[in-house]
Amino acid sequence: MSTWTAEDLDRIGGAEELKIASRRRDGSLRPYVTIWVVRSGDDLYVRSAYGPGNPWFVRAKASGVGRIRAGGVERDVAFEEPGADVHEALDAAYHVKYDRHGPRIVGTVVGPKVVETTLRLVPAGD
Repeated sequence: MSTWTAEDLDRIGGAEELKIASRRRDGSLRPYVTIWVVRSGDDLYVRSAYGPGNPWFVRAKASGVGRIRAGGVERDVAFEEPGADVHEALDAAYHVKYDRHGPRIVGTVVGPKVVETTLRLVPAGD
């Protein structure tokens, strides 16, 4: 695995939305799904707004790898469960970035119920 460049972090973390696709067993990409993304420190995170049964999330967890597109950056990634210590910072990042959409919508990606639906995006090696 490699690390994100400062430019990638700025571009992806600053993008309003991210397109995410998991890989099938044969290595092909599933269709992209559009979701929100936040940056915390030198890491990027996504959360399933509709729970752990959301199809894109189930597929991402099962495959563990995929591809993202955001802010003009396209990268292969691994999907990892984050450490327990990041969730407060992620909630804050989601509020700062997306509160203008209203509490009902932002409420789907913040709080204790979404801890289990959080994935850290780790860039795959080149």
